[in-house]
Amino acid sequence: MTRKYNKEVKNIKIKKLKKITTLCIIHQQSKILLGMKKRGFGVGRWNGFGGKVGEGETIEQAAKRELLEEANISVENIRQLGKIDFYWKAGSDIIEVNIFKAENFNGIPSESEEMRPEWFDIREIPFDKMWQDDKYWLPLFLDNKKFLGKFMFDGNDNILEKELNEVESI
Repeated sequence: MTRKYNKEVKNIKIKKLKKITTLCIIHQQSKILLGMKKRGFGVGRWNGFGGKVGEGETIEQAAKRELLEEANISVENIRQLGKIDFYWKAGSDIIEVNIFKAENFNGIPSESEEMRPEWFDIREIPFDKMWQDDKYWLPLFLDNKKFLGKFMFDGNDNILEKELNEVESI
């Protein structure tokens, strides 16, 4: 009886939960605004601004709110250019990141408790201090191309599998 039970348990597939998040990057001509993550998930890495979608929020509303909270700037017009699912081999959750671009904003980018904003020339993006996947999708983003992707990481945030495709619409 015990053996049969163990076999059945091994064959059960664990359903991964999907967390819906946003990421917004300001791109003006030859510069992009990134933020150094000061705490929490992704600490010590340059990234766009974003986070979880709150209850009752659209992904666009969440992207705008996170940008205001993390960089103290507001945007009216954003465009979604990408959607990427991230997961870790040993984890049970999938993080869906909806990636937005804004070209104009109101206010002066300034440091918050979570992020320290800084402008980078697009020829000097600090990929060595970013998530490993950024070097694959950011060129599409900078060229205003739409994309869908999936990245699987190991326990040290190294890419194990990747899929990235340019698409007509998200």
